[in-house]
Amino acid sequence: MKPLYNITLYIAGIILKIFAFFNNKIKLGVDGRSKTFKILEGHLSKHDQTFWFHCASLGEYEQGLPIFKQLRAENPHHKIVLTFFSPSGYEIRKNTEIANVVVYLPMDTKSNAKRFVKLVHPELTIFVKYEIWPNYLNELKKQGLRAILISAVFRKEQSYFKFYGGMMRDALRTFEHIFVQDESSKRLLSSNHFDNVTVAGDTRYDRVSDQLLQDNALLFIEDFVDGKLCIVVGSSWPEDEAMFIAYINSFPSDSVKFIIAPHNIKSNQMAHFANQLNKKSVLFSEKDDKILSEFEVFIVDTIGLLSKIYSYADIAYVGGAMGNTGLHNILEPAVFGVPIIIGKNYKKFPEAFQMIANGGVLSIKNKEELQASLNRLLKNSEERIALGDLNSNFIASNKGAVFQIMSYIRK
Repeated sequence: MKPLYNITLYIAGIILKIFAFFNNKIKLGVDGRSKTFKILEGHLSKHDQTFWFHCASLGEYEQGLPIFKQLRAENPHHKIVLTFFSPSGYEIRKNTEIANVVVYLPMDTKSNAKRFVKLVHPELTIFVKYEIWPNYLNELKKQGLRAILISAVFRKEQSYFKFYGGMMRDALRTFEHIFVQDESSKRLLSSNHFDNVTVAGDTRYDRVSDQLLQDNALLFIEDFVDGKLCIVVGSSWPEDEAMFIAYINSFPSDSVKFIIAPHNIKSNQMAHFANQLNKKSVLFSEKDDKILSEFEVFIVDTIGLLSKIYSYADIAYVGGAMGNTGLHNILEPAVFGVPIIIGKNYKKFPEAFQMIANGGVLSIKNKEELQASLNRLLKNSEERIALGDLNSNFIASNKGAVFQIMSYIRK
C-alpha cells in the first residue's frame, strides 16, 4: 500500500497544480506549500526548542487552541510551528499570536517529511482530530520524537478499520497517545488492539467556556437588537438562507430582530441575499451612520464576530446540516444558554446527537418544521429559557479535556 500511497500523492500534487490555474482556493494552497521550507529556514535554527501543532483547517485549530494556549503559557521560550493543510484555516489564522511560525503543510511525501521534521525537530507534535499523514508520522517515530492525537473521533466506516486500511492503522500506531472524544471511539480502537487511548472528551467545550470570560459586548448589536427578541442564524448556507428568507418575509411584525451571519461572505452573494428580503435590512459593512434600531435584519458580511454575536441570541440556528456541507459549531451558542435549531444531516457530529438527546437542540427537516419550532419558542419564554439552560449545563458538564491532556503531556 505504501508505494501506491506515495504514487497517489505524487499524482495528486500534479493535479492540484493544474487545478490551481482555475480555482483560487487551490491556488492559495499550492502557492503556500511552495514557500513553506523557505519560511521555516528563515525562522528556525537547530538550537531552537519547538512544538509542532497540525490542524487540517479552522475547525481543528479552534479545537486545539486551549491546549496550544496552555503549552504556550507554560513554555514561553519554545518556538511553536503551526501548520494547516486547508487555505480556509491558514488564511484566517496565519497571524495568530499562538505560534511563531504559521505555514502550509507540504504534501506528505517521504522527502518532504524528512526535510520538514529535520527543520522543525519538535519536542512534541500534536495532531488534531482527523487528519493523519503517514509519512510525517513515520518520520517523527523514526527520529524518536513524541506525537499525540487529540479530540479524535472514530467510526467503523473509516479507512483505518477496513481490510485495506493497514497503512493508516500503522500511522495511528505511531502516536504515543490518542485522546478521543467518546467511548465508542475508544471501543473501536480497542477492538483493533490499540491500548494507548484515553477518553478525554472534546477540547471545544473548554474552548467555548473560555468565551464566557471574555468581553462579548458589541455596541452596534445592542443598538440593533434594541431590547427585542433576537434570532441569530450562524454560518448559514444557501439551503438555510432560503428557509429564513421565506420565514422573515412572512413574519407578521417587527417584534423580533434577525441577525444572519452567512458562511460565505462574498459581496455579490450578500447583495443577492439582501435583495430577496422585504424587511428593512442592513449589512455590517454599511452600518456606520445608520440608526440600527430601525432595521429588522442585520447581515454580518465579515468574519470573527459570530461567537460574540451569539451572546445576544434568544434563539440560534446553526447552519450546515440542512445540506451536506457539515454542521457548524453548535457549542458556541450553547455556552450562552441559547436554544438551538439545526438541520437534519448531523450524523457525523456526536455533540449534536448528545445535545438533541439532552433536549436543548432541535433538528428540523424543512421550512415548515423550522417555522413551527421558531414560533413555539418565540411564544413560550419558559420553554426557551429551559432549553437554553439545558445547553449551558451540558457545556459545563463536559469541560475537562484540557486538564487531562495537559496532565499527560507534563509527565
